Amino acid sequence: MAIQPEQLGRSGLELAAMLKHLRRQAGLSGARLAARCHMSQSKISRIEGNRLRPSLVDVEQILRGVDASPAAAAEVMAMARIAQTEWQDRKALHRKGLDKKQSELAGLESATTDFRYFMLSMATGLLSTPDYIRASIAHAPPTQRAKAVGMKLERQAVLLDRSKRFTFLLTEQAVRYPLLAPDAMALQLDRLASLTLQANLRIGLLPATARFSDTPLSTFTVYDDRLATIETDLGAVVFRDPKDIGSLRDRFAGYEDHAVFDETARELLTEWAWTFRR
Repeated sequence: MAIQPEQLGRSGLELAAMLKHLRRQAGLSGARLAARCHMSQSKISRIEGNRLRPSLVDVEQILRGVDASPAAAAEVMAMARIAQTEWQDRKALHRKGLDKKQSELAGLESATTDFRYFMLSMATGLLSTPDYIRASIAHAPPTQRAKAVGMKLERQAVLLDRSKRFTFLLTEQAVRYPLLAPDAMALQLDRLASLTLQANLRIGLLPATARFSDTPLSTFTVYDDRLATIETDLGAVVFRDPKDIGSLRDRFAGYEDHAVFDETARELLTEWAWTFRR
């Protein structure tokens, strides 16, 4: 099923309205439906008012509670899956301010234990030198850049939390893309090489010679089993549906099988760094 960005913005309202309609059609009060679903009446009210995003399990319980027809249940579950997906427009994020995005990411990182990053075209800020970070946000409004760079550098402290596990997969294109002058790029690769020695980090490289059954098309990140994001040049899509998150985890595992780690990765990084220095 193709999902358009504009669908993601209105899907929550449509889902809330449809669930409310089905309850009324079944002749049930909010209290009676709540009792059938083993939920609180306030939760039903918040779901119907689009003030609470229901999980797929919540929606299934409500559909059973109103004795929805198979056709209606299928339509609502499709709507619920879209509602679990959020579109974040890049231009809108810039208007809000890069500091807001950095605060959101810091909060997400503090609540996550197991991270999986797949980087297709550039390195993430967590692995970057200050120069690389500054160059990566050169398109942002000048008034936002200095604060955003500082916040990105502060977020790197999360890598030192040994209770958290990080796996980064970077394509050769992501590592060697010449975002900076050659000497500065060499220092960026030196940083990556040093981070491969950290106990709670795994940094895998996917050389250009690697062959995949599924061609990588987008950068994505998976946070534990509860949330995943896919980034494009237009914005980011946030997934909360366990099926979508599981699909991205499976794809990550497939790429991981083709990656090189540890000493082999350090040798490649040293070789690529010297190509910049020469």
